[in-house]
Amino acid sequence: MQYEPQEIIKISDAQNLKYFYFQFTDIRGTPKSVMIPRNRLDKVLEEGVVFDGSSILGYATIEESDMRAFPDYNSFEILPWALDGGKAARFVCSIINPKGEKFPGDPRYILQRQLERVAQKGMQFFVGPEFEFFLLELKDGKYQPHDSAGYFTFGPLDKGEMVKKEILNYLEVLDYKPEAAHHEVSPGQHEIDLRYAPALTMADRIITMRTAIKTVASKFGLYATFMPKPFTGINGTGMHIHQSLMDEEGQHNFLWDENDSNGLSDLAYHYLAGVLNYAVEISPIIASWVNSYKRLVPGFEAPVYISWANRNRSALIRVPDGTGIKKRFEFRAPDSAGNPYLQFAVLLAAGLEGIEKKLEPPQPVEQDIFHMTQKQRDSAGIGSLPESLGEALHHLRKSSFMKNVLGEHIYNNFLYIKQKEWDDFRAYVTDWEINNLLPIL
Repeated sequence: MQYEPQEIIKISDAQNLKYFYFQFTDIRGTPKSVMIPRNRLDKVLEEGVVFDGSSILGYATIEESDMRAFPDYNSFEILPWALDGGKAARFVCSIINPKGEKFPGDPRYILQRQLERVAQKGMQFFVGPEFEFFLLELKDGKYQPHDSAGYFTFGPLDKGEMVKKEILNYLEVLDYKPEAAHHEVSPGQHEIDLRYAPALTMADRIITMRTAIKTVASKFGLYATFMPKPFTGINGTGMHIHQSLMDEEGQHNFLWDENDSNGLSDLAYHYLAGVLNYAVEISPIIASWVNSYKRLVPGFEAPVYISWANRNRSALIRVPDGTGIKKRFEFRAPDSAGNPYLQFAVLLAAGLEGIEKKLEPPQPVEQDIFHMTQKQRDSAGIGSLPESLGEALHHLRKSSFMKNVLGEHIYNNFLYIKQKEWDDFRAYVTDWEINNLLPIL
């Protein structure tokens, strides 16, 4: 929707809205928000909200701490679940520095820069996420899956079904166009799919959807987590990203070519080659937590090997069935715990590099890569994603491509924050080490 301030005020009064959340994210993708009452709405719509940037992870030092969160009027949404104490709405904000310029440490701005780049080519970047999460309950002081069900299990109306139904109702009210919800492979694991949308809109929606999921889960006495691998020995949680390049009206898909055996245009092959070429370098953004790499291991349906295919689900990138505007790439490495603004930005940037440099992808690999020997993978030229956050950060440090995409501020701060996370993790002695090494060493 396209809104102007006076229209927002008119709608707010007609709907008797009492409170307004002005939201943004830190560098890791954690939602941040300030709530204002209706009596301040007019002023904040005009001036934004001033806050201490030095208190937001990855933003600013004390010497340059004054920041302003300025609302994107078109992000105005009434929150259907925010009813206690009065109806509420939310805005997603852009961050302005003391000089009145867009703050280069704002993750949303990083995505906007790449979207401007693709717009100059007469295209829009559309994405559709498969959003997975776990629903847990507290038993004997520990979080455990709320059920023992599996993929597409249909059973009695339990808390998980009730949670999903209420979430879908909320998403429908918000006009997010939810397409499906189902139980995933692991106990307590669920998935909600949204219809594709422009990338900036979708990133905003993901942040709001996380809030909806956690809010509804809590209402039913459950805890929702987007942690990629909360339990050993079962599948982890991902966020496969379906992506396409459309014209401004969303009617023509630049990836589609009916005369090609795979249904892909020359531009699509170049885009595909770019994502494959930079897969290792974008990995610390796509899978940004220590725990992300517990998911990215062979044997649990998570992509590990850098390849593409039409039907093979062991490949990093899959080309699902579809023609015309339905032709798309499914990138399978991301997880739902990351920062969607940065995830979409680096994915698009990699594809655009492939287009601009006219890179060519390797041949598709339709056999199960997990069951190939290392020698077979080497002979086929199939590389691997990093095995740990530490390895991923090593590649990030050497990547001039990523430094250019993220900008100096986020590039340096992300490296600093994540290196500390990795150092803390690798210095921690785990139960596995105690149980397996202490008795024999």
